[in-house]
Amino acid sequence: MSLHLQRDLEQLKKDILELGNMVETAIHHAIHALNERRPDLAEMVVDLEKLINEKEVSIEESCLKTLALNQPVAGDLRFIVVVLKVNNDLERMGDFAINVAERATYLSAEDPIPHPPAFTKSMCECIQTMVHSSLDALVRLDVDLARDVIAMDNLVDDVHRQMYKDVKNLIEKDITTINRAIGLLSSSRYLERIADMATNIAEEVIFMVEGRVIRHQLNQRS
Repeated sequence: MSLHLQRDLEQLKKDILELGNMVETAIHHAIHALNERRPDLAEMVVDLEKLINEKEVSIEESCLKTLALNQPVAGDLRFIVVVLKVNNDLERMGDFAINVAERATYLSAEDPIPHPPAFTKSMCECIQTMVHSSLDALVRLDVDLARDVIAMDNLVDDVHRQMYKDVKNLIEKDITTINRAIGLLSSSRYLERIADMATNIAEEVIFMVEGRVIRHQLNQRS
């Protein structure tokens, strides 16, 4: 590996971690804005999203420039391909965090409705762990940690499916809650999609380390 390529790859790693940290913060603020009825935190997510979008474009340009100038092969090529994919997944996580923040802003202005405990605690905590661990696995090239992230997605899917039943019961008991209940359910859906993106990153870590594509070997995620 040339010194120039090595320098570019190290910079890409730093850049994708910086983006990951911004996305983690956005998700954290969005979740707390929702659960704690904090529109001020939701506004912080909006501000972060602008930085996330700028960073995503910058990383993509750096990847394409590195490919064009260095023509990497084998493991180095896999790394750049993974960074491109992770870059896109992180940007989409930022979009979903915005969606949750928007629902949080709406719900905070309305009378509160019950949040199922499995949603406010288990699901939200699991999602934040998945995002952090998927990035940690990427940095450390830790295949075992990546597989742990993939396994955690099952819990998120289970809670999200239960949310449909809980929201249906809530609306049946009190039809006036319908808009707030749908807002809560859509928040659950956006958070579930964030978990899917974290799972994608974990799968890409396994690809980078082992050179194997595993996403079609796993059960379909909702």
